[in-house]
Amino acid sequence: MKETAVSIKNITKSFKLPTENTNSLKRLIINFFKGIKGYREQEVLRGISFDVYKGDFFGIVGRNGSGKSTLLKIISQIYWPEAGTVTIDGRLVSFIELGVGFNPELTGRENVYLNGAMLGFSEKEIDVMYDDIVEFAELSAFMNQKLKNYSSGMQVRLAFSVAIQAKSDILVLDEVLAVGDEAFQRKCNDYFMQARADNKTIILVTHSMDAVRKYCNRAVMIDNGLVKVLGTPDEVANQYSLDNVMNSGAQVLAETEKETDRKTQAIENVQITMGTPEILGATDRTVEFEISYDVNEDLGTYIAFSLTDIDRNMWMYNDNSLDQATKGVGHKVMRYRCRLDHINQCKLALIVSVRDLEHRPLAFNRPDNSPVIILSPEEDLNESRRDAATGVLTANGTWEVQQ
Repeated sequence: MKETAVSIKNITKSFKLPTENTNSLKRLIINFFKGIKGYREQEVLRGISFDVYKGDFFGIVGRNGSGKSTLLKIISQIYWPEAGTVTIDGRLVSFIELGVGFNPELTGRENVYLNGAMLGFSEKEIDVMYDDIVEFAELSAFMNQKLKNYSSGMQVRLAFSVAIQAKSDILVLDEVLAVGDEAFQRKCNDYFMQARADNKTIILVTHSMDAVRKYCNRAVMIDNGLVKVLGTPDEVANQYSLDNVMNSGAQVLAETEKETDRKTQAIENVQITMGTPEILGATDRTVEFEISYDVNEDLGTYIAFSLTDIDRNMWMYNDNSLDQATKGVGHKVMRYRCRLDHINQCKLALIVSVRDLEHRPLAFNRPDNSPVIILSPEEDLNESRRDAATGVLTANGTWEVQQ
């Protein structure tokens, strides 16, 4: 049975948000007798429960405002929950917000000792770690300068270096991959890969589903203060991607529709019906869908569609039915089937247009009928294959050692 590093049981947390600017004693007294609170309560976490086991690289994902950063602060004992418990087995170090635990008027060296003390380390313990901290941060020439003269990237490198060199049992990180330059991010990647190989317990909050798939062995998705998905990185990343795209209202389609001078009366009721699941695994990448529409004028029409990579903002697959164009007024139905083999993990928006025989767009599918197809990667990829899977096409080459 796995040992538990962090156990979260039925955590509830809310905040009071002012509804009026009450800055006088008179107004407070009047509001009190009128029964006016002057604020509303926002429930941020509503009965959150899950366990992080020792050796887990555990991802926490969720849209902005979902409650994930609040949860991290509760785990780090910055906030206290109104109900529920957090049990931690071991020494925990947090890297949550840039600047927390640092004083801009102190030097880099002084801030290392200040931040280390706030993390619970003695001066002797920091003495032992100091050279490693400076070496990792690559700031040896700047340690006697005041922190206020550091760039934001230099501050991140110093803070992250303190956090990882602290030799904690549990490391908590919030969006560390969203800051820093390319060299720093490569250093983070090397550290994460080594930490995963050493079975170090790490809790990572991120919006990067690539990071979740690459580093994590388990993950949770928080939505509106509740646990929506708890499971493998692929399960959580796929659900997050699907929700994020669906809530965006198919912006690519909306922009295309705005820019096009359409004959809205000629073609109506463009509908797409999927015949295959929205999430496709690595073993079967078959896509099938049906398109129907009504033609109100005596026109020749055909369908053109694209599968657009939402993250890369590029067309990945296009086709049309020009060779099977239909003519005349009436209800038209077309079915299409294809395979998306050799494409790595991505999120694809299906955008359909109905065109006349002069290739002019007459109508598009509506944003509320814009399917999203998620291509999920293979499970249990080794480090080499995970890195290769970040490209657009699936790697299929072979290597030969020549010397």
